[in-house]
Amino acid sequence: MPSARAKQKHRVPEWYVSEYMMDRALAAVVRKTRKLDRRHDIPYLAGYSKNAKTIYIDRDLPKSFLFRRRRIHIDRFLVLHEAVEKALMDQLGLDYLDAHQIATRAEQAAVRASGLTWHAYDAFMKKYVKKSGDKKLSKVPRDLDLKPYREERDSALLRRMGAAVEKTPKHKARASMGFRAVGLRKRVARKAPRRK
Repeated sequence: MPSARAKQKHRVPEWYVSEYMMDRALAAVVRKTRKLDRRHDIPYLAGYSKNAKTIYIDRDLPKSFLFRRRRIHIDRFLVLHEAVEKALMDQLGLDYLDAHQIATRAEQAAVRASGLTWHAYDAFMKKYVKKSGDKKLSKVPRDLDLKPYREERDSALLRRMGAAVEKTPKHKARASMGFRAVGLRKRVARKAPRRK
């Protein structure tokens, strides 16, 4: 049986894993996010602009849900995931899949530190994911970073996203998204992975 001194030696400092410190770190990431946009269709629930200034959350995803008679607001968890993922790809040059795994672990830690179970959170999220065959995409942001979709090799989804942007009337596209929609479809076609 280990001695009291041995137990004390291997104890992790309370600040290292405290809910308070995780909440502070999460709040700091959310504060650094320049813009949060919930007006668009975002496959796989959330994404980010190419310049990392905007975090996009799908417009059909509710902002909160009930868990054990508590209202849980979810935007901060998604912002954390997307900000970490984008920073790892841009700053460290990680591939999307590696960055996504690390960002998911950070998201899990934040969810658990808030007193929510990962199972409940993940089950809620899965109900709203838009995949290739799901709900029609009608409003996709021009500056959405497409790297995750390309690395997932989801060329059908990339084509649907490009078509959704192209269907936006030109005056609305310029006013709401600041671009000409035709350009995105051409860029998607050039960058879409070829089937083997």
